[in-house]
Amino acid sequence: MEISLKGRSAIVTGGSKGIGFAIATRFLQSGADVAIVGRTKETLDEAVAALKISAKGGKVIGAQGDVGSAADLQRVYDETMKAFGKVDIIVNNAGTSRAMTFDKLTDDILRDDMEQKLFAAVRLIRLVFPQMKERRWGRIINVLNIGAKAPRGGSSPTSISRAAGMALTKALSHEFAPHNVLVNAMLVGFIEADQHVQAAKRQNIPLADYVKAREKDIPLGRIGKAEEFANLACFLASDAGGYITGTATNVDGGRSPVV
Repeated sequence: MEISLKGRSAIVTGGSKGIGFAIATRFLQSGADVAIVGRTKETLDEAVAALKISAKGGKVIGAQGDVGSAADLQRVYDETMKAFGKVDIIVNNAGTSRAMTFDKLTDDILRDDMEQKLFAAVRLIRLVFPQMKERRWGRIINVLNIGAKAPRGGSSPTSISRAAGMALTKALSHEFAPHNVLVNAMLVGFIEADQHVQAAKRQNIPLADYVKAREKDIPLGRIGKAEEFANLACFLASDAGGYITGTATNVDGGRSPVV
């Protein structure tokens, strides 16, 4: 199936690396205009340059900002509107999977995680929804992880913020459906991403060994590709996914014990 996003425009937070970059690439390949959001200008500029190679008629811009800052999100929105004139699609992807045991979880750590994940999504949706409602077309995709459904011990704060993101997805899907604005979540299992590179470095082990140890828990026996994750995001963002809302889909090779 060939999916077209021609004439659509999107904001992808955390779009300069990993899953976000793959989603931005897939959107551009399908004809959309895309604004990627990242905190570091140099990394953002490099990503934009690489994404321009993938564009098929669509335009790409980089919007620098910290999604945990309401002021930065407002600026990101304003820059996107100036470049494209509208926003049809939001992908709330920014945020790392920070995990620790409860005895180490402080109020500040939990508060910061909620700001970067839950409140960032709420604020961006608040900015964009009015125009989606007016045009009676919109797609909101919240990237979470499988801990939102099946949290393990030692998975705070990320499992807490991601579970809240799943509740937000379901609540808004009911509220926004009469306006043809669809809200879905995609739950990451073990997908190739920069955070795994960094985790291997912290543990001082080769990336291949880090990955191999985790592939044992995946029924398909391998790590997922960012492009595979992006394919589903593109489908949900398109007219082809027009009857799907309020879902939280695992993209995890069968790893999650909860469907």
